[in-house]
Amino acid sequence: MKRMKRGFTLVEIMIVVAIIGILVGIAVPGFIKARRTAQGKSCNENLAKIDGAKEQYALENNLAADDATVLDDTVLVEAGNTGYLKKTPVCPGGGAYTYGTIADTPTCDKADTANNLHLLP
Repeated sequence: MKRMKRGFTLVEIMIVVAIIGILVGIAVPGFIKARRTAQGKSCNENLAKIDGAKEQYALENNLAADDATVLDDTVLVEAGNTGYLKKTPVCPGGGAYTYGTIADTPTCDKADTANNLHLLP
């Protein structure tokens, strides 16, 4: 009597691959949305820190609301500098920050008003 080897048939393997493909197709959009939301909320936090640093800088230097600010004023760049942030904030979504005057709120060029992301709350 001849012994038969046991294993998976081609049809069984194709079914498993199809099921895995369906699961990936369902999961990936959720992961992408979660990443986009996390990046937007992190950007919101950066904007709040920038705004607070601008306000602190204006208070300590008796600046008017329409005075312009530059990044070097609010960021600790050198050991001897009296900056208000430890490092330059970077938008995790790849956006660029605009600081404006003391009275202006900082903005990100990737602002998403529909989802309140990349905006100062």
